[in-house]
Amino acid sequence: MLNINSISRGIVIDHIQPGKGYEIFKFLELDKADYTVALIMNASSKKFGTKDMIKIENVLDMDLSILGLLDDSLTVNIIENEKIKEKVNIRLPEIVEDILRCSNPRCITSTERNIVHKFSLVNREKKLYKCDYCDHLYHLEDHNNDH
Repeated sequence: MLNINSISRGIVIDHIQPGKGYEIFKFLELDKADYTVALIMNASSKKFGTKDMIKIENVLDMDLSILGLLDDSLTVNIIENEKIKEKVNIRLPEIVEDILRCSNPRCITSTERNIVHKFSLVNREKKLYKCDYCDHLYHLEDHNNDH
């Protein structure tokens, strides 16, 4: 069995759906990081059978709220002195800026440049967002491979 050393300080993104770890890794631009990062894929999991994990060493101040868009079943552990200091349950963010794109061709974001794409969560269970400019609905399940 592959032994993954624990980290003494940093962030562990755990219980990522198998195969989504690489997507999250790229999304967070961890491939450009100048600190130690480990992407573990298909690790065994009591809860899910297999899972992906990402370990980020010596970084504690990343904005991870956006992870809910990619996988809202994952957990984030903040590690200090080799112990879990805080467990953060990731949920869908209430407001999303400059990640989702409005698909309405008549929306101002389609015709004007330099406008921040803004969406607001309207239904958490259905993973439904609406464009703040044109009220066009955006269903995450339909677009989860668009990032």
